[in-house]
Amino acid sequence: MNVEKRSALIVGATGLVGNELLHILLQSDTYEHIKVLVRKPLSIKHDKLTQVVVNFDELNKYEVEFNVHDVFCCLGTTIKKAGSQAAFKKVDFEYPIQAAKLAKNQGAQQFLIVSAIGANAQSNIFYSRVKGEVEEALKQIQFASLHIFRPSLLLGSRKEFRFGEKAAAIIIPIFSPLLAGKLNKYKPIQAKQVAQAMVQNAIKIRSGEFEYEWMQMRHNDV
Repeated sequence: MNVEKRSALIVGATGLVGNELLHILLQSDTYEHIKVLVRKPLSIKHDKLTQVVVNFDELNKYEVEFNVHDVFCCLGTTIKKAGSQAAFKKVDFEYPIQAAKLAKNQGAQQFLIVSAIGANAQSNIFYSRVKGEVEEALKQIQFASLHIFRPSLLLGSRKEFRFGEKAAAIIIPIFSPLLAGKLNKYKPIQAKQVAQAMVQNAIKIRSGEFEYEWMQMRHNDV
């Protein structure tokens, strides 16, 4: 394992995975400086943490903040919360790609993003199509190291209530044992496990493009 002290930037630190990721990075001996881009300050305080309050519609103004080793992108919303498909695409496509371009310009070595199972740029399902388009666009930017994490249903305690996800979180685990073989990628997963997988793979510092589904994320201990 490379013992070089590293710096990280989290885009989307208030979400389910992003929040878990922040706490893991703050506890990691590998990372000595963590920055987060937020719409409003978080209540957490830590010597290693720098919070940068930004307007995500003007990310170009904060390009210098992307001068880190690793950028972790955990942005994501729902069409219901966003209000429209256009607003959803702004959060789930435009912001991540803009962040990736800024990171590339600033010399970031690794870009790690939370996508979703079923991501496919040719999908008839709008959500899956946008996720697929993000993945394809990121590959065109050509980072030294690109990591794409594709969880199915994320389990954990959200700050906002999502009825559909809450119901699914109760029902789906009952049927989870039936999702075997090629279907295991659809199994729900704890947000903390996804965050752990992101950090564990980031500190390996490998070159190339890497994709992770349930099987590759389920057992991680950072």
